[in-house]
Amino acid sequence: MTTSRAIEVKDLTKSFKGKTALDRVNFSVDEGEMLVLVGASGSGKSTLLRNINGLQIADRGLVKIFDAPLQDNGKHHSRIRRLRSQIGFIFQQFNLVSRLTVLENVLIGNLAKVSLSRSLFRQFRQWEKTQALAALERVGILEQAYQRASTLSGGQQQRVAIARCLVQGAKIILADEPIASLDPESARKVMELLTQLNREGITVVTSLHQVQMVRQYFPRAIALRDGQVMFDGTVAELNDNKLTSIYGSAVEELVLRGHGDFGVANNLLVKADGERF
Repeated sequence: MTTSRAIEVKDLTKSFKGKTALDRVNFSVDEGEMLVLVGASGSGKSTLLRNINGLQIADRGLVKIFDAPLQDNGKHHSRIRRLRSQIGFIFQQFNLVSRLTVLENVLIGNLAKVSLSRSLFRQFRQWEKTQALAALERVGILEQAYQRASTLSGGQQQRVAIARCLVQGAKIILADEPIASLDPESARKVMELLTQLNREGITVVTSLHQVQMVRQYFPRAIALRDGQVMFDGTVAELNDNKLTSIYGSAVEELVLRGHGDFGVANNLLVKADGERF
């Protein structure tokens, strides 16, 4: 059985104010695969994800989604709207509209299929609301459907973002540090939900700092440093020796072995200056 490629990245290069964020990045992701991008802040993980779905455009290089070009050498393809409709994006800071209800935030996932006038006045049909409620039930927060998004905890807000991807009908989910702001239990629930969606056929690409979570949930990892792919292989191969070979003498700053929360210690990849791309 031939597996089709969900994502293909070729020679992707991006700079900000003369500083390289991505340096000739090459890799592909098969349909139905679950991949993690590992690296310190500033390694290029966020920039890479934003280029894959067209939120940013590279200086040069190619991004294909299901064999169709999304961007090529600094230009978006004419079919970018159709391609992006197949890609759900989960942000670290949730990216919800706080004054809208949970249900309305999920319905926003349908905007690619809804006319401008209906979307502006939030005129959604009953079947669309039913679909959104079903997505909220699937992620375990149906009872919060009519609350304002601002009243939810961080873990609940992240599950709203996942439900929005489901309503969108996303075949690919890109998640940029989706558990960085969450407590350990909420982080576990979000990771288990993403894992379940992947088992159901959705391609998932996630950027993470937490090595412990990487080793628990992902079969394949790409390690980035200074915008370059330094490792692409199984998570089992990404042991402490491999991390040392990638990050050299800085590895002690990158892999902390404390026993606190995910955001404080416990195998957390960090960079001293806090710089982030």
